[in-house]
Amino acid sequence: MIDLSIDKATLEKNIKKAREKGIIVPTFSQMRNPQNIPSSVKERLAKTGLWDVDPVNLFRITWKNEPKESGGLFGKPNYIELPSKLTGVAAKIICFAGKYFPTGCHKVGASFGCLAPRLVTGQFDATAQKAVWPSTGNYCRGGAFNSKLLAVDSVAILPEGMSRERFDWLKTVASQIIATPGTESNVKEIFDKVHELKTSGKNLMIFNQFEEMGNYLWHYSVTGPAIAEIFQTITESYNHKLNFAGMCLTSGSAGTLASGDFLKQQFPLSRLAVGEALQCPTILNNGFGAHRIEGIGDKHIPWVHNVKNTDMAIAVDDNDSMALLRLFNENAGKEYLVKEIGLAKEDVDRLSLMGISGIANMLLCVKFAKYYELGENDVIATVLTDSAEMYLSRIAELQEKEGAYTILKAAGDFAARLKHMRTDNMLELGYRERKQVHNLKYYTWVEQQGRTAEELNDLWYAQEKNFTGVQKQADEIDALINEFNLKTGLLR
Repeated sequence: MIDLSIDKATLEKNIKKAREKGIIVPTFSQMRNPQNIPSSVKERLAKTGLWDVDPVNLFRITWKNEPKESGGLFGKPNYIELPSKLTGVAAKIICFAGKYFPTGCHKVGASFGCLAPRLVTGQFDATAQKAVWPSTGNYCRGGAFNSKLLAVDSVAILPEGMSRERFDWLKTVASQIIATPGTESNVKEIFDKVHELKTSGKNLMIFNQFEEMGNYLWHYSVTGPAIAEIFQTITESYNHKLNFAGMCLTSGSAGTLASGDFLKQQFPLSRLAVGEALQCPTILNNGFGAHRIEGIGDKHIPWVHNVKNTDMAIAVDDNDSMALLRLFNENAGKEYLVKEIGLAKEDVDRLSLMGISGIANMLLCVKFAKYYELGENDVIATVLTDSAEMYLSRIAELQEKEGAYTILKAAGDFAARLKHMRTDNMLELGYRERKQVHNLKYYTWVEQQGRTAEELNDLWYAQEKNFTGVQKQADEIDALINEFNLKTGLLR
């Protein structure tokens, strides 16, 4: 569970700094239900850009931001429903858009879930310590952004092979950027750098998304309820005839999978599927390798992945994701989808809400729907971590490598990557298979990262001490946040 013990002396320093910098901290409840945000904060938000580096934008860590670049407030969670003409399946696939968070990615929420409890307990000293954010890209962006809003120095760690857009953006907010060898699947190199920093004697605190239960808690408490809310809205329009079939998500840090834990509690017959790149099939085949789906498939099983509650593993080919990135974003591809497939232009324009991992998530849903032979009354949910805006340089690289994108290429990609998507490289996880995947955590977390075998066994057998226990901590953390804000006096 998340340690909520109080360091009174450091807490007082954090409160003093927040008062001086005009920082009010939002609660999990307010991120879940922004209507509970104080009117004085909403007045400030009405004058602030969505991506502005302003402490008030902490209150925009929610799925419910108005999709406006400036001055927006709140509404329903941002999502799109994919047309069956596109997916080739009858089931309804709903995708929740991370673009409308500050930074353009929902990882700003996961990093908040890790930092906020340490801030309001005084375990982290905002006046002296640097916050270190090890990541394959988006998480360190979210952590650096939240650090900046909270007037905290940050260190962003990510592989050198990640998209240029990530590095360009980080230069505007992070105090320090460290590029480690490799690409998205080279997390061991990130952990090695973290170990080096830990032993450097510098005053740092590591916020490791792969093991921080605050990552899990934020998605359980905020992402899961947002998806349940939209499903409720959709099913009401169909006279409650719809079935929530499941949630499909690629595993980066595995934090987003916590939303699936929430949804399985609400819809006990639903399933939770975890995806990875076929080029790095760690769950599916104990495999390893490099791939191009940025932010997922890291050759290990994250500590925060509740494997005991995961029903299926699915691998997607990174060539499919990269080809569809071009299909959805290049003019010839969009023209083909409108003129030949018959999609509405507005539906095609919305496809830019998918980054590379978002496209992979969509493909998971398609394979899931075909495998279980789902029909028009079934609903599958997934998340679009970020948008195509983060990968324009990747499209340019593909153009240079593969040449111009044509109608003929678009037709081939649509047929091969979507219309004729197969149900290969899928594995239903029974008790034995789940335990085998869970046991893979030993090699990263016990042998490399200093956890104990007893802790690993507790993660499996003592759920109340871990996942189900963490699920109950949001209210306790909210109480600490409210007390913190009360002591700053800023809401008065």
